Amino acid sequence: MPKIKTHRGAAKRFRLTKSGKVKRAKAFKSHLLTKKSSKRKRNLRRATYIADVEAKKIKQLIPYK
Repeated sequence: MPKIKTHRGAAKRFRLTKSGKVKRAKAFKSHLLTKKSSKRKRNLRRATYIADVEAKKIKQLIPYK
């Protein structure tokens, strides 16, 4: 079997944890930040996990991470 190519866009956006969960950054933190509260911006800094339903698809895109 040939090696599977990694989807470079997905590789830049997602990380795999040791337990196999897919970690991602939160959206809405790139611009228009003046109208967002400090509390909201602070919470957007924290990483979160992909839902189990989509995790399977993402793992196929990043097979060697």
